[in-house]
Amino acid sequence: MAPNPVDHTRGELLRHQISVPRTARYATLGPVDTPLDELWMVFHGYGQLAHDFLAPFRVLDDGTRLIVAPEGLSRFYVDTPEARGLPENAVGASWMTREARLSEIDDYVRFIDSVYRHALEGLNQQRVSVRVLGFSQGAATAARWTVLGAARVDQLILWAGLLPPDLDVRLARKRLGSVRLTVVFGEGDAFVTGEAVAKQKEAWQRLALDPEIVTFDGGHRLSKAVLASLAARDR
Repeated sequence: MAPNPVDHTRGELLRHQISVPRTARYATLGPVDTPLDELWMVFHGYGQLAHDFLAPFRVLDDGTRLIVAPEGLSRFYVDTPEARGLPENAVGASWMTREARLSEIDDYVRFIDSVYRHALEGLNQQRVSVRVLGFSQGAATAARWTVLGAARVDQLILWAGLLPPDLDVRLARKRLGSVRLTVVFGEGDAFVTGEAVAKQKEAWQRLALDPEIVTFDGGHRLSKAVLASLAARDR
């Protein structure tokens, strides 16, 4: 049988990208209309939602702090066997995947910048200290935004997560040079172990960073006691 002739009228299969406006969410905890000492920008982990993520931060809500939690732009059903296909199946959010990752990073940096500017409206920007905390997947988001975003950050807290390997070294050295870096992880964390943290020492040295390491008795989770301790350091 003769082979089918090539159809030269068919075009190539191409991928395209366009920028579109969209609606994004964030949650807040704390007063929004009184003088404040601190603004905390906090970033949830994979499969979490901003509103729920803020619950442990109530320990910081003493009337002097505004805690702001942007939510990842990609939401999905958290597919558990017992809830598969049911209306009550939980929903979570993600910051990015490997697919179109650079565009997703650009998108969430612009989104977080908008949230940050909105949170600062009416605040004394010279007085307010800015602390950034990222948990798990949110740690990479927090680090990227600190380096690429518009914020003047005083402290970066990477909790159960590490610096992403794709940071531009020269820009990161410039932006992180005046930022106090704190790395927090549970001694029972199955994802971010002491060995994994130790392997980051070379990256820290390359960026001229000397982070404070904080550990606690626990796993891959936030600790209210550690949050309170970190918040009280500069009081």
